[in-house]
Amino acid sequence: MEESLLVAENVRRVFREPGAGLEVLKGVDLTINRAEIVFILGRSGAGKSTLLHILASLDRPTEGRVIFRGRDLGTFSEKELAKYRNQRLGFIFQFYYLLPELNLLENVMLPARMAGKKDAKKSARGLLEKVGLANRAGHFPSQLSGGEQQRAAIARALVNEPDIVFCDEPTGNLDEETADQVWKLLLDLNRREGQTLCVVTHDENLVETGARVHYLHEGRLTLRAFNKV
Repeated sequence: MEESLLVAENVRRVFREPGAGLEVLKGVDLTINRAEIVFILGRSGAGKSTLLHILASLDRPTEGRVIFRGRDLGTFSEKELAKYRNQRLGFIFQFYYLLPELNLLENVMLPARMAGKKDAKKSARGLLEKVGLANRAGHFPSQLSGGEQQRAAIARALVNEPDIVFCDEPTGNLDEETADQVWKLLLDLNRREGQTLCVVTHDENLVETGARVHYLHEGRLTLRAFNKV
């Protein structure tokens, strides 16, 4: 029996504007199970990032709820949410958000140090080796290519051994060849280590055979049959 990690129930998100409201999400239901890849596809501006931010507790829904292993995130305080995001979730965005004043090792270590882990440096070094950047540990982000920065961001997302990694257009800022390398790395993490991934993208070429694919359109999420040739 599959283990549900994260469940969204009837999630609505309305952005208030003068004299009106913009309803971006209109009752979204979604379940993410352990060790699977879930894709959320949709055109630019469809609300994919809004949904991801709510699933990842970076934003709260106007209505509905998000449940992590039986606990309603809406009952968490801001302090509890910060701890939950740091220790349970990983984030990979289109832009890498590496701190320019820290070298690669220090960037990858940062979430673990924030969590008070004593083996932060050891874990970070191991992950840099895993993503092929062991020899770049002392370099600063400005000294790295885009693909290297994104691989460093993947290592940083994994340093606290998260239950789920949220990926928001993870290859959108890379050339085709580099994007392919980064995506293969993410797939390998899922297949070999059972890392759960929730991937938001408008690029249908990323979708793998057998993955569960949802399509967001006009605020509603539908399960979509997708067979990649």
